[in-house]
Amino acid sequence: MIPYPFTYHRAKSLAEAQSLLAASPDAKLLAGGQTLIAAMKLRLANPAALIDISGLGELSHIREEGGSLAIGAGTTHADVAASPIVQRAIPALAFLAEEIGDPAVRHMGTIGGSVANNDPAADYPAAVLALNATIKTTKRGIAADDFFTGMFSTALDESEIVTEIDFPRPDCAGYAKFRNPASRYAMAGAFVAKFGGGVRVAVTGAGSCVFRVPEMEAALARKFSPDAIASVAISPDGLNSDIHGSAEYRANLVTVMAKRAVAIALGQSH
Repeated sequence: MIPYPFTYHRAKSLAEAQSLLAASPDAKLLAGGQTLIAAMKLRLANPAALIDISGLGELSHIREEGGSLAIGAGTTHADVAASPIVQRAIPALAFLAEEIGDPAVRHMGTIGGSVANNDPAADYPAAVLALNATIKTTKRGIAADDFFTGMFSTALDESEIVTEIDFPRPDCAGYAKFRNPASRYAMAGAFVAKFGGGVRVAVTGAGSCVFRVPEMEAALARKFSPDAIASVAISPDGLNSDIHGSAEYRANLVTVMAKRAVAIALGQSH
């Protein structure tokens, strides 16, 4: 296969990466490369330039700030999973990171890349949406409810770079997914987070984009128990249907995974 030409830039700072991106609108950012490199190999992506930001230390950090947890966009899944700070502040987030792909993917892939790519079956979007996180970029802060706009689509401008994600610390949270045995992507995954008297439930893998389930949120706000959502039926309309599972199958999985997530949040299982 004949390779196609592209220009490679290794940014020395976030400011330089921003400048390079502004000068080359057709360029793509390269962090972990777990999605982009595969897409380029399959000729699904043909960027004129690659801007490598994988070596930017300013994008890799984990710290507690008041009642929130700030994670740099360049932080790998493995670092999130192994972080004592994450394990203490939001154990469900560390658990989610440990469930992503395989060791090679976890040591290369980054949280910022996953969120910016917004794969319909990715794990992090469920945590970002359920935890009501704020996605910080080189230009602004974007609320999770406004960030994910569709399949592989977000509210990011072409010249924006995700720099950090701030997660409010919940009272408790849990994540459960039914994964495809080959890819380990979620066929249906549910992240449940309880804040005071409110609850947020986000689902990944089942539809074309991560989404919340208001009926489950209302039921869990009244009684935070797996039984509270056992009878909440998810409509299969608009859900994914493929060789791995029908829309009806995924609709049932959503309820099953949400119940397990609640049980995990309550410490009943892991």
